[in-house]
Amino acid sequence: MFGNYFYNESMRRMTIAFGQIFNNIQIKRKDSNDNVVQSIRVPLAYAPKEKFLVRLDQQSSLENREFAITLPRMGFEITGISYDGSRKLTRIQKYKTVKTGAEGKILNYNYMPVPYNISYNLFCFTATAEGGLQIIEQILPYFQPDYTVTINVVPEMGIKRDVPIILNNINYEDSYSGDFTTRRAVIYTLNFTAKTYLYGPASTQKVIRETQSDLHTDLPAATREERITVVPNPVSADANDDFGFTTTISFFQDAKNYDKNRDEDV
Repeated sequence: MFGNYFYNESMRRMTIAFGQIFNNIQIKRKDSNDNVVQSIRVPLAYAPKEKFLVRLDQQSSLENREFAITLPRMGFEITGISYDGSRKLTRIQKYKTVKTGAEGKILNYNYMPVPYNISYNLFCFTATAEGGLQIIEQILPYFQPDYTVTINVVPEMGIKRDVPIILNNINYEDSYSGDFTTRRAVIYTLNFTAKTYLYGPASTQKVIRETQSDLHTDLPAATREERITVVPNPVSADANDDFGFTTTISFFQDAKNYDKNRDEDV
């Protein structure tokens, strides 16, 4: 049972959506007359904070910068995953959609997802305090304290979900110590929580075109006395058509019962 590949990739889609929120941050540099002389789009990558810090430490001198990391720069990573029982949904409810190319005879279905909170850390590295403030001011106004994104979590079934992303806290670091040839690094660390849902693998089932219920006065010896049959109206309707139902009630006194193996009354 475990180990099957979940094609909907809920966590990957959530992580991509999180990164897209911060993928267009820009820093503008101005002259003494407050005119914009340069506009820099801040690069964003999925990487741990320690990776950036190691690069900064390896080439920390301003006198030898040919291989130094370029600032400003941003990075983010997943820091934790936890179950959220307060958003638990019923297990038996299903999402259903008609399988394409199967002439309406097969349904794809998926049970309700499981609620999980995914924690992310977003890192902002700049060489100046002004650059760090510009980045932060383009982020904070949108989180009050959450920002909601719509994610196409299972495209094959048309399942979309609004996911709130909550800004929990902000940490600030300024490595200003050292001599005049040492690079300065201003680092902001923003912690977020995404209240998302994880989906299991989809399954298939045939479309039910007729139901039959036999009613008995007593069980198990008594024979059926009443039968309720329900079919779609029209009978030729597919699973994704707009249709109603026709209900037929029949009464019997012939002491017979339905044999499912032979598909007849005996």
